[in-house]
Amino acid sequence: MRILCVAVVLVLLGVTGCQSGVSGQPEPEGDSFTVKDGSRLRFRPVLAELPPAPATGSAANRQSTDPAEQQAAAAALDCSPGQDPLDGRDDPALPLVGCDRVQGTKYLLGPAFLTGADLSRTNARLDPRAGGSIIGLSFTDAGSRTWADWTAGNIGKQVAMVLKSRVLTAPMIQTAITGGETQITGKFTLPEARQLARDIAGV
Repeated sequence: MRILCVAVVLVLLGVTGCQSGVSGQPEPEGDSFTVKDGSRLRFRPVLAELPPAPATGSAANRQSTDPAEQQAAAAALDCSPGQDPLDGRDDPALPLVGCDRVQGTKYLLGPAFLTGADLSRTNARLDPRAGGSIIGLSFTDAGSRTWADWTAGNIGKQVAMVLKSRVLTAPMIQTAITGGETQITGKFTLPEARQLARDIAGV
């Protein structure tokens, strides 16, 4: 199970211009992961973020397009640690009420616009400038184009990386990201960054 204690908002950055002194350095063995089965991972826009709160009932319809039903599902959703009851059976073409089962944060998410099949590799490495760690994402050619278009139109907004209906992380877009290489930054330890990189890669 991923254990992640992040004290600040996570952000997404393009590699160009934001990793001087790091680019070209070899990655430690075991810190780079090939995406083998991307069908379980989905990228969904964050429409709303709700603070952790106790569940008020049974979250019946977590994929409704009705705002009232979405709010009811969010209030009822139990975000206790563990497997998400939907377990990846959510419809990517519909909204999703989901949560980060480590942090307990609840989210209303839009339809998926990318999947793990649009990623080729992930990696984790130390950030010599900030003293923390970075998770790197490498997109396929097709994924890079979709990602560049989406990030250009959503600067300042969050995107959720959802594995089997469970939100792994929901960083904020800081800039349009072109070229297919992306970094997730935050107050990660290297073991936390490694685990998140593995989870995103689905290994």
